[in-house]
Amino acid sequence: MNPIDELRAARPADLGDRPIDPRTRAAELSRAMSQPRPARRRRRPVRHVWSLGLAGAAAAVTAVAVVVATNGTASTARGPDTPASTGQAVTLSAREVLLAAAARAERQPEGKGEYWHTVSVRRTLFAAAKGGYRVLDQQRDEGWTPGATGPDQKQWGRMQSLGARPATEEDRQAWERAGSPTSIEVTAPGKPKPMILKTSPGRAMTGRSPLPDGDKVFWLGRNVSVKDLRELPGDPDRLKKRLLAWKGHATDVPMVGDGWLFVVSAGLIMDMPVTPEVRGAAFRMLAELGDVRVIENVTDAEGRTGTAVAINEPTVDGGVTEHRLIIDEETGSALASEYVAVKPRGFQTGFEPGTMWNSNAVVKAGWTDEKPE
Repeated sequence: MNPIDELRAARPADLGDRPIDPRTRAAELSRAMSQPRPARRRRRPVRHVWSLGLAGAAAAVTAVAVVVATNGTASTARGPDTPASTGQAVTLSAREVLLAAAARAERQPEGKGEYWHTVSVRRTLFAAAKGGYRVLDQQRDEGWTPGATGPDQKQWGRMQSLGARPATEEDRQAWERAGSPTSIEVTAPGKPKPMILKTSPGRAMTGRSPLPDGDKVFWLGRNVSVKDLRELPGDPDRLKKRLLAWKGHATDVPMVGDGWLFVVSAGLIMDMPVTPEVRGAAFRMLAELGDVRVIENVTDAEGRTGTAVAINEPTVDGGVTEHRLIIDEETGSALASEYVAVKPRGFQTGFEPGTMWNSNAVVKAGWTDEKPE
């Protein structure tokens, strides 16, 4: 069972089919994957954590359109414990940044191997139920996807909770005043009771499963195989046409316009096993979107500095969140996908504007012949 199916199987029935808070989805997913569950036979969309990324898949739940903000000043992100993470508006256009990244991405060596191997760290911000402080829940995800297809091919996934910690120094002081609890109750919108987060790391859980439908392992508007990804065109216009032909739902809510292309292109660029030419074409395609803006000198949750391209996404409850794709301009590689509260509403209520509340940082993405033992 793929991770999103695990999440759905673990979801309480009383929540029905309404959109899930991305923070709740992230926490539920880590707990769902810690226990084996019987496989279900009916077909579902394949959306691996290590393909589109949880942050992209989850935050898209609340996206219904894209706010045009080509001339506005970027929001200032307040990254936990990282004052340098604040973004600053710059004179370089998003188009110039993306075209430069495309040129560098196309020159990167592709590598070889039997498996596409990715490692990422996901972080989600929660408010403690008591004590007036916030904590950052952290989880490491690792995946091995076979490049070949067939009935005997298997995919591997490994998840490990890295523990929760106070989000800022101010939050740490409040946590200490509360007695420095090692088990922290946090509020989770849509849940009937608070969730419990542990401050200590958990045990790494490794699982193996057949490829859905024999070869489908990623999602780009529809379930796609590694072969589908490898055959994507390296021309930005043809790539755009192909992605629009596959257009479907990001998760539970349809997306339109540039927002759709931004979400799926971010997935391609982040950690999917496409060719360097296709990754460059995805950057070039993004460069032609009118709703994308650039934010310079952004520090991701792993402490790496890059340049972000971003769009604003309205939420179903009247709020606005900023979706950022942080890239290393020197290599054309993606560093992280982040979500920043711009107009906190609903699930983001209580967060100050500029708060980075969800991130997925890519630690490693490439081909390897090694697989988990």
